[in-house]
Amino acid sequence: MDVSSEYDGGEWVLRLAGSPDQVVQARRLVSVTLGRDHPLHDDCVLLTSEIATNAIVHSRSGNGGAFTVTVACSASGVRVTVQDEGSSTAPCVCRAPADATGGRGLPLVEALAHRWGLVREPGSNRVWFELVLEPAAVPGPRLAGVR
Repeated sequence: MDVSSEYDGGEWVLRLAGSPDQVVQARRLVSVTLGRDHPLHDDCVLLTSEIATNAIVHSRSGNGGAFTVTVACSASGVRVTVQDEGSSTAPCVCRAPADATGGRGLPLVEALAHRWGLVREPGSNRVWFELVLEPAAVPGPRLAGVR
């Protein structure tokens, strides 16, 4: 099993074998990095699962290769990046038919992420998303009669 991790100045990086059973390791990295009580935990884990699965299903990473997951956290949010070994076609945000069993990964990313993107280079696809913490509501003076 090809698994290696490192902490690189504010980022956790995990290299995983390109097999379906490694998606759980990608999710675990995000979960442990954020902690279950983090307000962005569930969405980050879900979206990481989607883009890691895409790396295995739609790129050369799934044919005996590997993929890398990077998690960067700050006080304002989280950025997760999955880099795979490239594909012959670009990932697309295609709308799946209602009865399809797949095809909802990037539409989920598009719907839930504050920002996301794709960088294609020879031999790699890098898909990333950012989730941002909402600023805390600042209590203001109450207006008379307003509850």
